[in-house]
Amino acid sequence: MRVNPNLSRQVALLLSPILLAQSRRVRRVIPLLPDAAKPWHGAVEGPDPASILVLGDSTAAGVGAPTQDEALPGHLARALSSEWGRGVSWRAIGKNGATAGDIVDHYLNAASTESYDLIFLSIGANDALGVRSRGAFRRDIRIILRRLRAVSPNALILVSSLPAFFRFDALPNPLRFVLYLHSQSLEATARAVVVGEPGVLMSPPPPPYTADFFATDRFHPSASGYRDWVDFALEDSQLVQPAT
Repeated sequence: MRVNPNLSRQVALLLSPILLAQSRRVRRVIPLLPDAAKPWHGAVEGPDPASILVLGDSTAAGVGAPTQDEALPGHLARALSSEWGRGVSWRAIGKNGATAGDIVDHYLNAASTESYDLIFLSIGANDALGVRSRGAFRRDIRIILRRLRAVSPNALILVSSLPAFFRFDALPNPLRFVLYLHSQSLEATARAVVVGEPGVLMSPPPPPYTADFFATDRFHPSASGYRDWVDFALEDSQLVQPAT
């Protein structure tokens, strides 16, 4: 689906009365799922363990899965352990509803207390939902990446692509289309930042979601969806194994 991302905020402004009404209805009808249960840390046993951090929004908080081991960090740790033939310790830091600005203001300090070998950054969905400007998103990504790099100078940082909102059946049109339009604007912004940052990659856009990708709210990934996400996020990322 090809759209012009430069028009996203103008379209949102033009359709704002309709979008506001639809957004209110969506908040009423979509179930509010809890974060994944504690603990938000764990390990896959093996030699020379590498350390990974998952940082971001509701997907870093594991919303849609019973535990973090069944959410993004657990599936990511197992995939990397299999790929690298090593143990992997993992930690998750995130908040349901967090924008990139929220991560900077409230969670970046906690994410910068120790060094990691790989950091998976999942942000942007709530920035799209809030129709935040590309300039603000660009500034926040740069702050996050450079703060993380200062503490983890040798880490590979993998930035997730944004959701394909046009495939979210739980969202009505034109809300669905406008969210996708703006998410593509923000994703283009993120990719432009990532190109200039050594050791930082951005995962490819997601393929069509499988039938069991979504949790019961039809918005967040299920445990199966998180596994699928890890598979496509790592598929073309050319991950380099960290030094032992």
